Amino acid sequence: MKKILLLSDSHSYIDDRILDYASQADEIWHCGDFGNPQVIEKLEKITTLRGVYGNIDGEKVRKIFPEVSRFTIENVEVLMIHIGGYPGKYSPLAKKEIAEKAPNLFISGHSHILKAMYDQKNNLLHLNPGACGKEGWHKTRTMMRFEINGDKIENLEVIELGKR
Repeated sequence: MKKILLLSDSHSYIDDRILDYASQADEIWHCGDFGNPQVIEKLEKITTLRGVYGNIDGEKVRKIFPEVSRFTIENVEVLMIHIGGYPGKYSPLAKKEIAEKAPNLFISGHSHILKAMYDQKNNLLHLNPGACGKEGWHKTRTMMRFEINGDKIENLEVIELGKR
């Protein structure tokens, strides 16, 4: 079993509350728009960090993380893309990647809108943790945590971090 903390759209902002939740995770996944490499450095000091770059991320972040990340953890295949859309409204890149090989779990960020949806057509779970940073149009800062146990995604929680 692995405990996952799922973040997106930090936009250069990380506070002690995020770091406290991160210290309880086996892995941290960040869906892009880190904002600066200092966010990466803080998270990497805690545990394994996986991520993709977002549209606001500059050259330094893009050298560390790819645009598309595919990996398997336990028995769950994961696809992560910053601008990915959601079931019925996938971005062109996400459509292409899902058509090539649908994952069990598709994660995106960018919209600052928290979503957890099941895509029946592609037989996958879609998660977007919203935004944990203070920049953007969201009113409440959010992230998610869950567990991967074999081929199951369990105990999904939405964490509200307060007003931006």
